[in-house]
Amino acid sequence: MYQYQTETKKIMGDLHSPVSIYLKVRDTFPRSALLESSDYHANQDSISYVALNPIAHVEVNRGVCTSSFPDGREEQRELSEDFSISDALIEFTGSFKVSGDQNEQCGLFGYTTFNCVQYTENINIRESKEARNDAPDMLYILYKYLLVFDHFSDEVTMIELKGESEDSSLHKVESLINRRDFATYNFSRRGEAFSTITDERFMESVRKGVQHCMRGDVFQIVLSRRFVQPFAGDDFKVYRALRTINPSPYLFYFDFGGYRIFGSSPETHCKIEGSRISIDPIAGTTKRTGNYQEDMKGVEFLLGDPKENAEHVMLVDLARNDLSRNAREVEIEFFKEPQFYSHVIHLVSRVGGELYPDRHPLKAFFDTFPAGTLSGAPKVRAMQLISEIEPHNRGAYGGCIGFIGLNGNINQAITIRTFVSRNNELWYQAGAGIVSQSDDAYELQEVNSKLGALKKAIDKAAALYNS
Repeated sequence: MYQYQTETKKIMGDLHSPVSIYLKVRDTFPRSALLESSDYHANQDSISYVALNPIAHVEVNRGVCTSSFPDGREEQRELSEDFSISDALIEFTGSFKVSGDQNEQCGLFGYTTFNCVQYTENINIRESKEARNDAPDMLYILYKYLLVFDHFSDEVTMIELKGESEDSSLHKVESLINRRDFATYNFSRRGEAFSTITDERFMESVRKGVQHCMRGDVFQIVLSRRFVQPFAGDDFKVYRALRTINPSPYLFYFDFGGYRIFGSSPETHCKIEGSRISIDPIAGTTKRTGNYQEDMKGVEFLLGDPKENAEHVMLVDLARNDLSRNAREVEIEFFKEPQFYSHVIHLVSRVGGELYPDRHPLKAFFDTFPAGTLSGAPKVRAMQLISEIEPHNRGAYGGCIGFIGLNGNINQAITIRTFVSRNNELWYQAGAGIVSQSDDAYELQEVNSKLGALKKAIDKAAALYNS
């Protein structure tokens, strides 16, 4: 058991932003994480984090779990029926005990790729391995320093995990934060973006999905396509552009050394606070104009459209089924609620329940994985068909990214509107929910529209070349 005591200090946050502080500290602390909320609706969603200096991590890759601890010790164990991916995380988080002020903020930051469905269900994932900077299927990191931004109170709380008889070095972090200067680097495109499949190939995939729906194999299946943008320079500039173009409840930039995952996700995958677990399915989106009358017309269309409503009801039912595996008193807390964000209006529901006393939050989390909004229904059959139809595995797209607290609290976003940056390439992906009535040309247009904010962020970052 590794025991830590927190050292904390609060500073005024009115002169700082998560981005400005991240720029000041990232060269001193590489492999850091930034998790923001910029389009929040309530006080409890108004927290942002910067996490610095990894001291331990747990990863899963090709069926093997590797745990690395603060004293340099490393353990490896193959996943099996007796040692699941949730068991691996439960065992790892159980190795740490943190006491002191703000200890409830302490935990792991990282991601679970869509590929991890092979460890939870009978799904054959297409194997792939990058020659350089290959990424594990799952990775969560414990950091020594955590900066917590409360945007409502304009305060920043600095938290340090201190080992026994260890002196605090929080002052070093504070001195970096108080610097007036920071380095920025340029970003430029290298050639045009390209898709790994042609428009016609994607429409052919849609037609296959429609056939499976017509045969009754699935009610719905989510099919996606990937784009690649070669680049040079600093991809953090793309993140900065994306957060202004597409503000969202979840903004994240995670630097894992050889690769980075960053994006702007509107959708919660799974949230656990104490014994309460919830899923917020989003199905139904329209553009927000800023004009009240026009926006209300968009809301009326979403609420009245038969296809949008059928899809929404199906995904709510899927969330209820997922939660019922580990929770009781599962209920719909709100249903088809129009939520107004900076650029779009979403129809959102919330399904919640109380975890059974003998169920571990991490087990419940993995039993909801992946989100029905990124797979389809029935979920397992949809994922099997996705693996057959799509030409490569999804990697990060359609998985989740976020925070796992050492106290069992979990807050994970679905990894959509997201870039994976590796070997001077940006990979980005979007999908469409295919049903029996789907039209291949319309679904192609929908996928390309969803990629609009990501493409626009690349354009903006390249245009701001010298800023």
